[in-house]
Amino acid sequence: MCVKLLFDQNLSYKLVSKLQDIYPESKHVALLDLDTSSDLELYYYAQKHNFTLVLKDSDFNDISTLNGYPPHILWLRVGNSKISVAENLLRKHHNMICNTIQENKIGIIELNEL
Repeated sequence: MCVKLLFDQNLSYKLVSKLQDIYPESKHVALLDLDTSSDLELYYYAQKHNFTLVLKDSDFNDISTLNGYPPHILWLRVGNSKISVAENLLRKHHNMICNTIQENKIGIIELNEL
């Protein structure tokens, strides 16, 4: 297993099932009753349970800078787009994501749809 992802509330819960084949054990915050949790609570939950946070906004940049990593953060720079855009990015960059997280040299990975 490469990594398990924790999708933020701004991303569709459908990504969990769509990406199950390459990111097993991934979850969405709503499915864990964490959708009303603060960013810091999500950060510590992800850290405790070995998740990589996946989000569309920059809210976690400061938290990660102050507290370090893990958890690693996948920042999807996709704006308001279809679920397929996020799915395709995570599929396309699967090997790079796994390698970067396993190397443990950086905490935030930015993925752009361009």
